[in-house]
Amino acid sequence: MYEVDFLTDAQLAGQRLMVGFSGKVLDDDLRFMIREMHIGGLILFKRNVSNPSQVAELCGAAQAYALESGNPPLMIAIDQEGGPVARLGPPFTVFPGNRAIGAARSARAAREFGMITARELKGVGINMNLAPVLDVAPEGLNSVVADRVFGEEPELVAYLGKTVIQTLQNNGVPATAKHFPGIGRTTGDSHVDLPCLDVEREVLDLTDLVPFRSAIGSGVEAVMLSHVVYRDLDRQWPASLSSIIAKDLLRETMGFKGISMTDDLDMGAIDKHFHIEATVQRISGAEIDVALICHDRLKMENAYGALLKAVQGSEDAGRKATTSVRRILNMKQKYL
Repeated sequence: MYEVDFLTDAQLAGQRLMVGFSGKVLDDDLRFMIREMHIGGLILFKRNVSNPSQVAELCGAAQAYALESGNPPLMIAIDQEGGPVARLGPPFTVFPGNRAIGAARSARAAREFGMITARELKGVGINMNLAPVLDVAPEGLNSVVADRVFGEEPELVAYLGKTVIQTLQNNGVPATAKHFPGIGRTTGDSHVDLPCLDVEREVLDLTDLVPFRSAIGSGVEAVMLSHVVYRDLDRQWPASLSSIIAKDLLRETMGFKGISMTDDLDMGAIDKHFHIEATVQRISGAEIDVALICHDRLKMENAYGALLKAVQGSEDAGRKATTSVRRILNMKQKYL
């Protein structure tokens, strides 16, 4: 397994990128990102999927090329939540989603989802699930994630989310708790623009943060940060770019030791308001481990250049990058 001390600056930069791509095979574009940008991870969408054998061939070819290129193995992730967000359809198992599990208050259904999903993902070479959603949607609110949450009771969301996390990870697939510190109260869609929330920290502690505390206590491997401004926490920056939220709250106050990652930086909440170089500077300063970019190839290349510039620019930035990549490699060693 690769040790962080033996990676080049270019590899330190690239390992912090998880990127999307357009094809269903290992093509020249994907080879370039693996070989020249040293990317640490891929995210698959429906556009990358035809059938199980094709996905297995794609994942196997990408992993083999990463090895051939002298890079660490890839984290290959997918949003397989069940319900409205499931990138893998039949013949993969189709689950009704968190709403149905929450309505039934069924830990058994949560375990079944985690067990079968882990088996099917591993079977085709996908080794990370960007799930479960741990947002709490207050009753009567037209929440942007109303159809993706377990419910409006923080303790129920925490219990069912913890069950999914533990089942996925006990069956060999790291889970991702999202969208920290909670987007259940938002009605605006961060895919389109940047939402802001005026909710007090004390309220967040008693509601939205309850499932995330449970997830951290259960050893969740990754936490995804939201593209929402929480004015009582940080009036200027969304969680995905905020050192107050990503570093002070998530790591220091809540004790999270795993991998932190942004939501997709192609979303309107970021793309309409922040230049990619400034975005990467914020991510690096907040010690967020992984920058997720799902669509824009030029943005991926610019982000890689900015990450490399940061690593080479100062001893402090290099130290932070090394710490992040060490966490990434530790998870890869544990699960791959």
